[in-house]
Amino acid sequence: MLMNENTTITMKDIARELGVSVATVSRALKDSPRISEVQRQRIKTYAREHNFFPNVIAESLRLSKVTPPKIIGVIIPQIAHYYFSTILSGVEEQATVRGYRIMVAQSDEHYDREKRICESFLANRVCGVIVSQAKDTTKYDHFQELINNHVPLVFYDRICTGINTNRVVVDDYMGAFTAVTHLIQTGCKRIAFYGSPMQLEISKNRYNGYHDAMLKHGLKPDQSLQLICDNRSDAEKMTPKLLQREDRPDGFFAVNDDTAIGILYTAKRMGFRVPQDVSICGFTNGERAIACDPMLTTVEQRGHMVGEEAVDILVNHVEGITPLDKVVKKVVRTRLIVRGTTR
Repeated sequence: MLMNENTTITMKDIARELGVSVATVSRALKDSPRISEVQRQRIKTYAREHNFFPNVIAESLRLSKVTPPKIIGVIIPQIAHYYFSTILSGVEEQATVRGYRIMVAQSDEHYDREKRICESFLANRVCGVIVSQAKDTTKYDHFQELINNHVPLVFYDRICTGINTNRVVVDDYMGAFTAVTHLIQTGCKRIAFYGSPMQLEISKNRYNGYHDAMLKHGLKPDQSLQLICDNRSDAEKMTPKLLQREDRPDGFFAVNDDTAIGILYTAKRMGFRVPQDVSICGFTNGERAIACDPMLTTVEQRGHMVGEEAVDILVNHVEGITPLDKVVKKVVRTRLIVRGTTR
């Protein structure tokens, strides 16, 4: 039988090609001592070369005689991150409403781990995958493999620009533009930008919002005030150098709340008054935004809604309501929440 690279093979296919029984293939893949070492390696090698993944869920359900559930695979960069946890909450709730369950895995911001998760999801025959790509992901072969196997894919927050597929994002550009406009309108003239690595689409969009707001109001962005800094620890290390300058910034726009809180903590520790001397704006509106003093002005991302939208797009593909070849793109609006760190 001639197979192309996109064909999903079964144990029956392997058995037919190698001239053995399905039971022999099954036992070999499970390392059964009843099958010789030579035969086991022969079958395993063939399976590996033809991208065969044993259907773990189907096998366990067959043995337990339970009806197979509808399972959605969800990949989260960091579960501890407030925004991602709110998205997960929205995914879980809406999946339940639509009659599905979720299988969650954390990439921890690593490409290799993300790739292994995709392979695991494919092996477990999930009906679709919802994912926000890791920071260091620059190759997309693992995502393409899902698509090749007709597994619907929906990106959220950090989208994959290398593949034209479904996505749900917040309006990062307008969120940043509105936040920086607020800083300018309340008296800031030298505004620093703390962002994520620029290979991420959200980083580009938020930077562009910052940049365009500055230009629109007649302010020239200073490249020496634009740093790759997207966590509290780095913010506490980098901010002192900026605040010690004679031409120090009088405002900061940060890519997320944790980074903004790092700026706030550092400015206060150095004796600056917030917001009288330095204004600060974040991006998330997580629980920590109201746990600091003063409370943080920030852009609300509405993660729960992002999660709900992602599930609806995915399930509509799975159930045939939306054709698999139709790419759906949704944008969730942000809103600025003004609190005590801006004038």
